[in-house]
Amino acid sequence: AVGCVFLLEPELPGSALRSLWSSLCLGPAPAPPGPVSPEGRLAAAWDALIVRPVRRWRRVAVGVNACVDVVLSGVKLLQALGLSPGNGKDHSVLHSRNDLEEAFIHFMGKGAAAERFFSDKETFHDIAQVASEFPGAQHYVGGNAALIGQKFAANSDLKVLLCGPVGPKLHELLDDNVFVPPESLQEVDEFHLILEYQAGEEWGQLKAPHANRFIFSHDLSNGAMNMLEVFVSSLEEFQPDLVVLSGLHMMEGQSKELQRKRLLEVVTSISDIPTGIPVHLELASMTNRELMSSIVHQVFPAVTSLGLNEQELLFLTQSASGPHSSLSSWNGVPDVGMVSDILFWILKEHGRSKSRASDLTRIHFHTLVYHILATVDGHWANQLAAVAAGARVAGTQACATETIDTSRVSLRAPQEFMTSHSEAGSRIVLNPNKPVVEWHREGISFHFTPVLVCKDPIRTVGLGDAISAEGLFYSEVHPHY
Repeated sequence: AVGCVFLLEPELPGSALRSLWSSLCLGPAPAPPGPVSPEGRLAAAWDALIVRPVRRWRRVAVGVNACVDVVLSGVKLLQALGLSPGNGKDHSVLHSRNDLEEAFIHFMGKGAAAERFFSDKETFHDIAQVASEFPGAQHYVGGNAALIGQKFAANSDLKVLLCGPVGPKLHELLDDNVFVPPESLQEVDEFHLILEYQAGEEWGQLKAPHANRFIFSHDLSNGAMNMLEVFVSSLEEFQPDLVVLSGLHMMEGQSKELQRKRLLEVVTSISDIPTGIPVHLELASMTNRELMSSIVHQVFPAVTSLGLNEQELLFLTQSASGPHSSLSSWNGVPDVGMVSDILFWILKEHGRSKSRASDLTRIHFHTLVYHILATVDGHWANQLAAVAAGARVAGTQACATETIDTSRVSLRAPQEFMTSHSEAGSRIVLNPNKPVVEWHREGISFHFTPVLVCKDPIRTVGLGDAISAEGLFYSEVHPHY
């Protein structure tokens, strides 16, 4: 009987099963087994560490990129378009179906995520139509701002404002808890095509080493950041206590002149946000070094917090001549010491200090197998819980589970690592019972935690946005800021 109940109701709490067992007078109930696998011990340790901050956000404003993501198998779409696997080649802008095929193969072969602008409007709309009507294609909320807004909106005690180009399909997909100002609504949706591939998936001679996705779009509203002014003007009435900005990478399809003009307007707009309200900037995949360098020098000092992954971090240091900038790509898992050196350099060179008028005090770095939160001392609290929460959501969202399912995730972080390569760092040995490791360097604190990587990811899109939102949700900014 107990067996049947357990089989039919596996979610029943252990206490209920033990009570049922003992009522049968068949002897004492078996003691609940403790988690024995490293994954189980790590998940349990996280749960104990992740506590809500004392001072919580009440109103979060998010802008300015939003769209509808059409998610489908990349290989199947390219086959449906009559394309066959050739040689991979990266293209910073896609001009044709052939460019699409070459760029997709290039990144699928590496198992790396990438995002590209498709310049030909007609060809893009033809491809988008095939993709949208493809059997099994799914439509989701897309765009970093909209995804971060959705993640925040899952907490019913938070009020969320979203500014971005919101068409009818996107409006229908958004959480009821997300408020969209009327000026943000438009008649037609912006579509982004997300071509997914699984680990080990083959196409011709090609075999993907990891599950990932290739994103492309012909998106002019987001590309020109059309909703920036609407966003900033709605803040006065909404009165947020946290602002999240994303979409700068969408400007890559624009002329240099427009990029330069728009970046100045972004900085001016951010400086109009009342002092004391932290501004988080979410970065995304980019290929234009000049634009990236301008963002580092002009926008970084105006924002309080950054979210980025390993591709963006390496491109950032290459564009702005930072540490390890001669590295052309990560060799497998990004080296923790190198990542730590680059994060340290960003905060030292472009972050807040006594001698520099910069607001930047926090960076949340995420890669597939681990996360690091780097903060300037004295500005943020609860970052131990924040980095753990960010890593935990990576495992649950990728596997589409409410809590970590230890049978579906694996611990792939380096078992030991150095905390720096440019100075004498310390050697850290990973302990799943104490999953958050902390170290300090010249007034900057680092919090590292492994990720429990989903073995069979259901969906990889928007993972970085969910991670950044969750990390921010558990973060607390010091009022003297």
